[in-house]
Amino acid sequence: MNYFFSSFFILLAYLTISGFKLDREYQRGVIFRLGRIQAIKGPGLYWIIPAIDQKVQVDVRTKTVDIEPQETITSDSVTIRVNAVLYYRLVDPTKAIVKVESYEKAVYQAALTTLRNVIGQNILDDVLQNRDKINQKIQELVDEMTEPWGIVIEAVEMKDVEIPTSMQRAMAKVAEAVREKRSRLIKAEAEQEASIKLAEASQLIMANPAALELRRLQMLSEIGVENNTTTIVVLPSDLLPFVQNLSVPPQQKPPLPPKV
Repeated sequence: MNYFFSSFFILLAYLTISGFKLDREYQRGVIFRLGRIQAIKGPGLYWIIPAIDQKVQVDVRTKTVDIEPQETITSDSVTIRVNAVLYYRLVDPTKAIVKVESYEKAVYQAALTTLRNVIGQNILDDVLQNRDKINQKIQELVDEMTEPWGIVIEAVEMKDVEIPTSMQRAMAKVAEAVREKRSRLIKAEAEQEASIKLAEASQLIMANPAALELRRLQMLSEIGVENNTTTIVVLPSDLLPFVQNLSVPPQQKPPLPPKV
């Protein structure tokens, strides 16, 4: 009899001790009692009924899912490879366990298919230039799918976009043409501004002819640099008519007819 009671108390003590569970701060325990949801416990130390209650432990920290590179075709028929990273978190452990068989696999597949669909609805230029909008669109669609599972999508980021080599060469030519066009426009604008300034300067010189002489003297100082063998003589503009008369040969008088 004493052996029976001692065995009973040992078994009772073992069951009592085995009913204590401990979860860390980032863990929760979903308790099933005879197959039905009983409660969500944790973090910390708590006790469940041995052999009657069953515990499923979940992690409520933000998880990172690396989406492997996917080949997809954009709406302008360009084949590209895109990979992304997904961040999600459990907000309702009960739904994550009951509503879907494997929430981690389900979230990955949802993000994978959504990424391919969204990329296929945009042209290549939008994928390269408007990544933020595409990331936001993917996040909204995946979050809509995972909301019934008690999962919230915190962020979706495309990490890399691989473009075919032939398309890279074509894009390089387009970028070069755009830069050439921009340089020509800038040069044309500079010529236009310079012509306006020259017109204003000519008006000032016509109003004050002495300004032209000062400009010529300034040009002499700019030309007369060190080790320059060129000599330039600047004459006032008033002497130009006199110099032109000297350069013209005098008209010869016709010979007199011989005397008879």
